[in-house]
Amino acid sequence: MAHLLVLLWFLVLWAQVVAQYEVCDSACQPPPANMKEVMQIRVDPPGITCGNPPERFCTLENPYLCSDECDASSPDLSHPPQLMGDRERGGLITYWQTVTWSRYPEPLLANISLSWNKSLELVDDIIVTFEYGRPTSMVLEKSLDKGVSWQPYQFYADDCLEAFGMAPKRVTDLSPSNVTRVICTEQYSGWVGAKEEKAVVLEVRARLAVLAGPKLLNMEAVYTRMETVRGLRDFFSFTNLRLRLLRPALGGTFVQPDNLLKYFYAISDISVPARCVCNLHAEQCVLSDATLQCACEHNTQGQDCERCRRGFESQPWRAGSYLPVGTGSANRCTHKHTHCECNGHSNRCSYIDFINVVTCVSCKHNTRGQKCQHCRQGYYRNTSLPLEDENVCVECECDAAGSVSPLCSVSGLCQCKSGATGRRCDSCLSGFTWRDGCTENVCDDERRPCQNGGTCVDSQRCLCAPPNTGLYCEQSVCGKKDGCLGGAEGSAYLMTSQLHLLTIGLIATTLC
Repeated sequence: MAHLLVLLWFLVLWAQVVAQYEVCDSACQPPPANMKEVMQIRVDPPGITCGNPPERFCTLENPYLCSDECDASSPDLSHPPQLMGDRERGGLITYWQTVTWSRYPEPLLANISLSWNKSLELVDDIIVTFEYGRPTSMVLEKSLDKGVSWQPYQFYADDCLEAFGMAPKRVTDLSPSNVTRVICTEQYSGWVGAKEEKAVVLEVRARLAVLAGPKLLNMEAVYTRMETVRGLRDFFSFTNLRLRLLRPALGGTFVQPDNLLKYFYAISDISVPARCVCNLHAEQCVLSDATLQCACEHNTQGQDCERCRRGFESQPWRAGSYLPVGTGSANRCTHKHTHCECNGHSNRCSYIDFINVVTCVSCKHNTRGQKCQHCRQGYYRNTSLPLEDENVCVECECDAAGSVSPLCSVSGLCQCKSGATGRRCDSCLSGFTWRDGCTENVCDDERRPCQNGGTCVDSQRCLCAPPNTGLYCEQSVCGKKDGCLGGAEGSAYLMTSQLHLLTIGLIATTLC
């Protein structure tokens, strides 16, 4: 919870600082988010995840109490890789776990590759949460070319000289001139108890503080250096991340070969607070066909807004600029033949004298805005098409019965009523049935089955077989002396009981 509160505080501060750039007439960029929600996870080598075959393991705190088990065939005992990126619900911690170090002295190695297929830039610390002890040594690596080549981000070890031949350093040892230096830190590898310390951190906030001061008040210095210092912007950018786990936690002692079931890796969460790299040419980044895509403006296009749109190449493409500090520069691509920029949705412009603005008039194709660059209410932008395409704005088509409003989000998602799901809110979640909207099931074959041979009718009521009654046929119609009633007398009693249930909605009192 403490990490979450710090992250929220920093994101609010960062959003306030960059708000001056998020009016897309100048430089702009998408808001930050925790990118673990959209990351793809792969672990290597094959078979490193525990559970196949089932395996017992111990903990470093109770090394001889080996009662825990990992079993891939059991939902309650399995620890697959996707649990590193899920949301912990109800206080229940879920985690990925490797096999134990049963092949000692062969190294227990594991690689965790995280991919987004998109350029991102960090806005806060990467935090990896380990259960049952942090690794004795590991490396965090990054790729800028979607996994073709890799370079180290930071080394971690309890003894940096022994593990990597590097003198240990902290980010606070750095200066503005070497703030992008790759270091080895011993801060997150020493054994202090599995429950007390779980986090391994790439300190992004501390590196920004080297430039902007401890409270990040001098962000002008950061923006100026982003524009003038070669490689600074690239240092915080990546398309892929990789954790190379080289040696598990040892509990503060040497390896004990007589009890190898206590050595393994386990990760419950990987937090990656970042934003899409859009070269300061977009204020939205959307998920299109399972791929992140900048909603490019300034007459640019491409996944990262990295080139000019066709017909707007009157000068070479340039990324937007953080300078001058306070406004930034759009560095928009300009049309080869005209300065009337209505993105092909209008051929008329109007000059508003008192605010010195040229605006497009009568935008077509369901567009709106000063340059016909936005979609009308009730429509959303198809980011797979260039902005000038006449089909760029798609009708929301939110289902009237399943959605709260006919309007959708910028990515085309309608706001669904309870029980409804789908982009248009036109289908139902499990446990609900469509009846001019989604109605919660009274009974079904999975979560709320009828009992004692009863039959669920239209998911709304249980049809009970004598001598059973009740909402789920869970009760038996029996006399106090003569046992269960049969024949006409029992049938009459059943009809009376069921009529009583239908009229007042209460469960009949059991006669037994």
